Amino acid sequence: MTYQDCLAAATEKLEAARQIIEAEIRSYPAPVAGCDAQFNHLVGMRGSISDALNALERPQFVPTPRMLEPPVDAS
Repeated sequence: MTYQDCLAAATEKLEAARQIIEAEIRSYPAPVAGCDAQFNHLVGMRGSISDALNALERPQFVPTPRMLEPPVDAS
């Protein structure tokens, strides 16, 4: 197994978790009070999963003696 295989498996599992949380949020009983801890937890976890997926897709900058800072995006 390669690290690419592991990253693909992690991405697949995170996508599955996001779908499960989305389904739980959609089926959550209305009305949702602003102080509903369980609902807020689901929304927070959805954000954490999205952050994790974004981190897996985005290459991490590693400084070197020739390039101490990431290149500036010219877009």
